[in-house]
Amino acid sequence: MPTALETNIRISDFDYPLPDERIARFPLEERDRSRLLVWRRGTITETVFRNIRSELPDGTLLVFNNTKVIRARIIMHKPSGARIEIFCLEPHEPADYERAFAVRGECRWQCIVGNLKKWKEGPLRIDFDHDGRPCRLEAWHEGTAGTAHIIRFVWDADFTFGQLLEHLGRIPIPPYLGRDSEEIDNTRYQTVYSRFEGSVAAPTAGLHFTPELIDALRRDGIGTAEVTLHVGAGTFLPVKTDDPTRHAMHTEHFEVTLDTLHRLAAAVAEGRIVAVGTTSVRTLESLPVLGWRVVTEGDPHTERVIGQWEAYAIPAEQDGARLLGALIAYLETHDMDRIRTATQIMIMPGFTYRMIVGMVTNFHQPKSTLLLLVSAFIGEAWHDVYRYALENGFRFLSYGDSSLLLR
Repeated sequence: MPTALETNIRISDFDYPLPDERIARFPLEERDRSRLLVWRRGTITETVFRNIRSELPDGTLLVFNNTKVIRARIIMHKPSGARIEIFCLEPHEPADYERAFAVRGECRWQCIVGNLKKWKEGPLRIDFDHDGRPCRLEAWHEGTAGTAHIIRFVWDADFTFGQLLEHLGRIPIPPYLGRDSEEIDNTRYQTVYSRFEGSVAAPTAGLHFTPELIDALRRDGIGTAEVTLHVGAGTFLPVKTDDPTRHAMHTEHFEVTLDTLHRLAAAVAEGRIVAVGTTSVRTLESLPVLGWRVVTEGDPHTERVIGQWEAYAIPAEQDGARLLGALIAYLETHDMDRIRTATQIMIMPGFTYRMIVGMVTNFHQPKSTLLLLVSAFIGEAWHDVYRYALENGFRFLSYGDSSLLLR
């Protein structure tokens, strides 16, 4: 159990009325035409997202999550016609994302299987054409891994698994949109700077940025840096217990290069980091845990998942710049050019933010872990932010409007 956590919190205190019509079902025609609510030390104003530069402090370093959403939903049918949906969560064998997408012929993934009761035995198949040649994908159920199902995919097309998903898969838009994915989602449920495949949900705060806006920000002195966190389906899991400390947080894999760590260290020492999205927040605030491991254990132990409550055990006087420095020194000593690990960090009231002074984030579901994260950053003011958004016609959730929160 974390030592600094506020243990009297109830998830029912993070509920609010969200009318169905306030959920944005589709994106706006222009990404940066969305509205931007700005909360700055208790004061709320609003503007259009493309004007975000005027709201950012000079010298800000914006940190983006450059993960790319994969077409993780594969629709298959039994000979009887029964529809079975396989939702690829994360690679099982090979377990490394880069290798998993590059493999040919066969691989295993941990998946969610819809209508599993109809899949009694044997493989599921999809027959398709590639370059005028008939091809086949087969899926075999080989057991479970936790709450996921291990599915072995076998195919005879000259495709990598990544190419196979591009050819046969569908973009996994959030379930709360209440519709099937459409052609527009293939581009709009993807940030313009997405590069590394692995997510089954978009880091949606970044959906508002255009290449032109990013270029304009850079020309005007706003720095940018990128981290990679592959967003898992667990981001949509509701908190089912009123005591959020009993909620089991999902695991997400992330990677940060040494060059980026140096840039972060300089910016955190001067209080200039603004995270774009909660996934960037979770990545950034996981880094001090690795630094603390170096300080106390002599090793970041990247093979060990960052625990749900591990950050809360770091003494309050340990600042982000020092801990990042310890991590950088370890990497340089061991001739490492990046850090790769996974995190289960849960950010809620009582958490000590060590890396960021601001965040860009959309409006989140009631009683969600993401709303807890926002509350940990701006305290009870989250009520004011969401009340203002509801009363002033802001659009909510993944395709909705955005907010800039500055402490």
